[in-house]
Amino acid sequence: MKSSLAEIRQKDSLSKSITLDQLQVFEAAARHCSFTRAAEELFVTQPTVSMQVKHLAQAIGMPLFEQVGKRVYLTQAGQEVLHTCREILQCLDRLETTIFDLKGMKQGRLRLAAVTTTKYFLPKLLKPFCQLYPGVKLSLEFTNHDALLARMHENLDDLYIMSCPPNREDIEVQPFLANPLVAIACANHPFAKERNLSLKAFAQEPLIMREEGSGTRKIVEQFFKQHQIDLQINIELGSNEAIQQAVIDGLGVAIISMHTLNCSEVRKQLAILDIETFPIHHQWQVIFPKKKQLPITASTFLEYLLKESQILSANKENPTQVVEALWF
Repeated sequence: MKSSLAEIRQKDSLSKSITLDQLQVFEAAARHCSFTRAAEELFVTQPTVSMQVKHLAQAIGMPLFEQVGKRVYLTQAGQEVLHTCREILQCLDRLETTIFDLKGMKQGRLRLAAVTTTKYFLPKLLKPFCQLYPGVKLSLEFTNHDALLARMHENLDDLYIMSCPPNREDIEVQPFLANPLVAIACANHPFAKERNLSLKAFAQEPLIMREEGSGTRKIVEQFFKQHQIDLQINIELGSNEAIQQAVIDGLGVAIISMHTLNCSEVRKQLAILDIETFPIHHQWQVIFPKKKQLPITASTFLEYLLKESQILSANKENPTQVVEALWF
């Protein structure tokens, strides 16, 4: 009996000691494994993050983080707190979604996550939606392909946008926009004037590609494998802008999404190569777990996105024209 009373008192003490602010700050710090990045995300100072985590650890009675060298890791207690913390925050999100659904689209929250390449066109598609529904609060996270799947696993967002979705039965996939991948070289490269260049000849050039975990890289690797050509990557870079500059500087050739060439000044310094079997035709896809019940904001945005893409694609002869329509 004494043990039961002690447990009740402990639970009561814990519920009174922990605040929602502490949980939100801790979740961000644990997700980033960085107090600095958590502070940037939450628009607070790093000392504020440190203090909130310290108070939470004191309430728990055990350290939640440990530092090894310059990196911060969760302790076993920290992992348990993170699991419970996410359950609590998700419950609050579901409650908030239910309230917003009852109020309709006058207000609500829309959480999107997309691969980095979508930053070249997604804001342009989002602008009319935000004007239609000014009461909707939008959060948009750009990251690479693998990190996006990790976010979906943690159920951090409503919808996820990528070009190379995994072949899984538990996710819903909705294609909505052309994503042609083109081969590029600097404007004065000998290949710039070639027509119907062979894929094997192109493969002999120094190739610049995105990092491991990039969706574009996965598509390109699959493409060359299908054509039974070894892909030799000479330089790996973490952004499309860095790849374009490296190509302009004559460090090699590259294969990138045509959406990334929306800057006229950059296009003047590059040549889209005429290669057999190119461009590599792909589409942008919206994905979400099949078991997930989309809030009204997400389902409305998905409907809007599919409709807008149909309008963009109307009367266009090929996918490259669809992309060019977004540039102007």
